Amino acid sequence: METQFSGILTGILAFPFVAAIIILFIDKEQKDVIRTIAAFATGASLILAALVFFTYDTEAARTANAGLIDSGSGLLTFQFVDKVTWIKELGVSYQLGVDGLAAPMVLLTGLASFAGVMISWGIEDRVREFMAFFLLLVAGVYGVFMSTDLFLLLFFYELAIFPMYFLIAGWGWVELREYASMKLTLYILIGSVIALVGLLVLYFQAGAFFTEHPEELDKYPELQQVAYSFDFNHIQLAAQLGAYNEANYLGLGSGVTLARFWFPFIFLGFAVLAGIFPFHNWSPDGHVAAPTAVSMIHAGVLMKLGALTAIRLGVQLLPDGARVHLPWIIFLALTNVVYGAFIAFRQRDFKYVIGFSSVSHMGLVSLGVATMNTTGMTGAGLQMFSHGVMTALFFSCVGMVYDRAHTRDIPSLGGFIKKMPLVAIAFIIGGLVSMGMPGLSGFVAEFPIFVGVWRGIPDVIVKNQDWNTSLTEHGANYYGFIAIAAALGIILTAAYVLRVVGQVFFGEFDEEKFPDIPPIRIQDRVAIYMLTAWLIVLGVYPKLMSDMIESAVQPVVGLLTGSK
Repeated sequence: METQFSGILTGILAFPFVAAIIILFIDKEQKDVIRTIAAFATGASLILAALVFFTYDTEAARTANAGLIDSGSGLLTFQFVDKVTWIKELGVSYQLGVDGLAAPMVLLTGLASFAGVMISWGIEDRVREFMAFFLLLVAGVYGVFMSTDLFLLLFFYELAIFPMYFLIAGWGWVELREYASMKLTLYILIGSVIALVGLLVLYFQAGAFFTEHPEELDKYPELQQVAYSFDFNHIQLAAQLGAYNEANYLGLGSGVTLARFWFPFIFLGFAVLAGIFPFHNWSPDGHVAAPTAVSMIHAGVLMKLGALTAIRLGVQLLPDGARVHLPWIIFLALTNVVYGAFIAFRQRDFKYVIGFSSVSHMGLVSLGVATMNTTGMTGAGLQMFSHGVMTALFFSCVGMVYDRAHTRDIPSLGGFIKKMPLVAIAFIIGGLVSMGMPGLSGFVAEFPIFVGVWRGIPDVIVKNQDWNTSLTEHGANYYGFIAIAAALGIILTAAYVLRVVGQVFFGEFDEEKFPDIPPIRIQDRVAIYMLTAWLIVLGVYPKLMSDMIESAVQPVVGLLTGSK
């Protein structure tokens, strides 16, 4: 395998990681210096992330992936690759790259992390430790989105979890922080450990396959010429060549393959972080207990990390398992959408409303993935970005109100548009995005998802399976009913958004209860303008991102509809 090094992805990863280490050596009393370093690091990574996004060659990716779909086997295309062999005997490499699905997520991380530092400018308690942990969290998230070596991906996955625990336990809401931080960590760790076992099974099975068929590796000099490797494309190639499709796995019957057995463990293990029902319970408590910047990363980015890894390591590596299990996993996604919206409607706590709203909207991502068609999966990718920016904006607005009113009880608030007009306008725009209003990013994300669900399972998938029943033979029909039922989530979303906007920002302002409401800082304004702009731009010009995401999901759909 030849060493490649473009350097830009390593730069994105290095800025927050190195800044976190530097901050630890700075006198804790130099708070402005610490904040400036954190802002510089996240800002530099954001600039590089934007450079990756705007220079990503969508047409080159589409052409390369079309060849893969036509041939039925081959290597997926990543761009801006940094690749250096690390432990050759185990097939471990330092390997970074992005495709059309990861590039928007890297940009999302840059936006949310820089905005998070801006929003956190007023923190006075242990600023040095807070910023160091926050930057380590950001570095871990970047690492997961960019890693194309599974060993490296899992390392960064765990790195992203532990700073979250310390940030919530150390700086979160006093009444809930210990419970929420432990609950979050246990849920995510248990899910990731289960998924890790499944990935190790894939690693060893791929190694055994290439030990028997070394000639297959000879066709691809880009791969390490070792049977056992954590390279994503190495394991992906084994999957395409049928390494995971041998029947009667573990003697469980002719219809059980390794792919069908392990898919739910890997997919749901990572989807726990995406808040999939019934493993979502950690998420709202984590949102509420976390400080504002951490809530922005938590809901805006970290949940997308779970969704992306579930797609990448579940659906892409085990398409045979996905074809079997996604037709029932879609019912979990439907529950997310409707149940999350209904519970959000019932909340009095401002932050809990947004927490359960995130559970509902992440259900739409799972709905899109479960369609197994290009339209629905492209909508899922758009929803990941749109919801990430929208939720980061929501939590920043909630944080600004809470910092000044010192309460999140919705009925106790009112008339805050008079004191914080920019915050009110930003929240209303976020609410319209959440409701799927045309002209904003929520509509261009949700509409393809509902179209994809209405179209149902692609006919070629239904016809090629040996598990056809009356349910799956008419997949398009029952998917249509799911689309209709999921639309209830839109109605409930409109209801709770309008309720919150009306009670918090409109009505009479109580001067006696809130005698001193200081104006928002310039840093807060920067975060609001930056996040709001993306919600509008993507809504007006979705082609900016939709073609890129479509180029990445087309080979996934090709794997799902193929014969292997």
